[in-house]
Amino acid sequence: MKSLINFFEENVDKYSSNPYMWEKRDGSFKSTSYAEMRELVYQFAAGMMTIGVKKGDRLALLAEGRTWWVVAEMGMFYLGAMDVPLSIQLNEPADLTFRLKHSGAKMIVVSSSQLKKIESIKSELPDLEKIILMDPKEKYGKDEVYMGDLMEDGKKLLEKDFDAFKKVYESVSPDDIANICYTSGTTADPKGIMLSQRNYTANTEQALTVMSIPQDYIMFLFLPWDHSFAHTAGLFTIMATGASLASLEMGKTGFETRKNISKNIQEIKPNLMFSVPTITKNFRNNIESGVRAKGNFTWKLFKAGMKIAYNYNGIGWDRGKGMKIFLKPLYLLFDVVVFSKVRKAMGGNMDFFIGGGALLDIELQRFFYAIGIPMYQGYGLTEASPMISINSPERHKMGASGNIPENLEVKICNEEGIEVPLGEKGEIVIRGENVMKGYWKNEEATADTIRNEWLYTGDMGYLDADGFLYVLGRYKSLLIADDGEKYSPEGIEEAFTDQSEYVEQCLLHNNQNPYTVALVHPNAEALKRFLKSKGFAPDSKEGIEACLSLLDNEIREYRSQGKYGDMFPQRWIPANLGILSEGFTVENKLMNPTMKVVRPKVEEHYQELFTFLYTPQSKNVINEKNVEALKILLNE
Repeated sequence: MKSLINFFEENVDKYSSNPYMWEKRDGSFKSTSYAEMRELVYQFAAGMMTIGVKKGDRLALLAEGRTWWVVAEMGMFYLGAMDVPLSIQLNEPADLTFRLKHSGAKMIVVSSSQLKKIESIKSELPDLEKIILMDPKEKYGKDEVYMGDLMEDGKKLLEKDFDAFKKVYESVSPDDIANICYTSGTTADPKGIMLSQRNYTANTEQALTVMSIPQDYIMFLFLPWDHSFAHTAGLFTIMATGASLASLEMGKTGFETRKNISKNIQEIKPNLMFSVPTITKNFRNNIESGVRAKGNFTWKLFKAGMKIAYNYNGIGWDRGKGMKIFLKPLYLLFDVVVFSKVRKAMGGNMDFFIGGGALLDIELQRFFYAIGIPMYQGYGLTEASPMISINSPERHKMGASGNIPENLEVKICNEEGIEVPLGEKGEIVIRGENVMKGYWKNEEATADTIRNEWLYTGDMGYLDADGFLYVLGRYKSLLIADDGEKYSPEGIEEAFTDQSEYVEQCLLHNNQNPYTVALVHPNAEALKRFLKSKGFAPDSKEGIEACLSLLDNEIREYRSQGKYGDMFPQRWIPANLGILSEGFTVENKLMNPTMKVVRPKVEEHYQELFTFLYTPQSKNVINEKNVEALKILLNE
């Protein structure tokens, strides 16, 4: 049983001269080797000893992903302290205050861009003794210390008495808590998920039984580092294989930082990246816009190539098998002529994405598989450290959430907790060394979630005969018809957004109602292209009505006579649409920091619109509310 300290030490010894981190400094990406990283970690851990940090202390971390983020967290682990990683997307003072008070954090490591958030709530945090600043400033308050100065103090301690430091880190157990990761708190107060050092090393070992990462790979890790997904699938998996991580260059604003993603991809030329559906759709939109900009002939060539690639690739599992083999020469031709050029937009070295965070529609997977950068969807949750199933280059099926790694058990149970036969739907229940220790200061929630060592995920799914897990959605997100029948809406929502260029976001609703309705946030740019092709002005009555009819027809394609009429049961296809001028975002709190739509908040926010969608006047898609919303969207 390895602690994160044992794990780090072993891998630094093995890969000491390999670069572990790439970070933008002074205008270019510079590396920090495994051996250099260990020196920095030692210095910070020893520095924290000089200010009284002890085993079991809770220390928070609020910063962008960078070299010193790893140094700060690993330094905490070496002392047996618990890191409380906080999302930089938490902007409400109350959200930060709750997490810091509930965890009892006595110190916080914070970057300069996040410092104001802590300064504004400091007076409400009686347990907070010290603020450790990642970035220097001219003058420090009495409760502030610069991380670099602390590391200088750590150096002196190490030179004077290294054995004292070694004695401390050798006392740390694999069972000691590494992180308290807070849930988004969508329906109640956030819960603090306790993940031990062994939870993380076990899950990393499990993941590497189904996926291999060559040590010369560079992973571009632009998703928030506070999440367990970034920890295990990013920081620790890379550490285990001798590969390297590149962090996102921070801009002065969130918008500038997001723009840096594309720029950094060209500079780093990564071999793999993480993504979530929201960001992946942006990548696809950018690729398609780039191809369209090259003219109608190039666009038609691209679409023809995509059709061949879709047929040749199948669902990945059956790629090039049977009669598909005859498509191979044509597919390779399109790959050379078209897709290789498209891949240059992703740096030119990208081999694959690792997808997580939410269900990823098979159409989006087919798109990236076709251009030669497959997206391997996985499934997990923080309570499982977080990975439960993984698709990989070696073994994958598009549409599935992957294979179950070794040393991890999965069963599917009905509402009574009884295991159901293979292929039947039910709750996904797991057991393994990756299962959390429990919820911090919440024994009741822990007992409800972990029963006889089995973690009840709250997610619905099934296993197929080949051992692939299919995740259907959250039990709490289910649509419920007026006769009590239940259905997970996420597959339908993803199909709407991924198979229509005009539907940007969608949320279905049915809470014991006679029919299902949907909120739709359209893609404004796609609608403007449509209006231009028809010769309508965006603010004209004819243009608005044409757009609403178009959106209505896009959804009607899922009715029994439509192009996708056999994809889903008809009772769950929305009868009425409510058009939204504003999408679901982290800023308006209708998405959480991991880019998942917060369904309860959407339903609360749009309660009045949902009520309207069950009235007779809403049956005509060209109604007053939809017209007004679309006018705002098209004229922003």
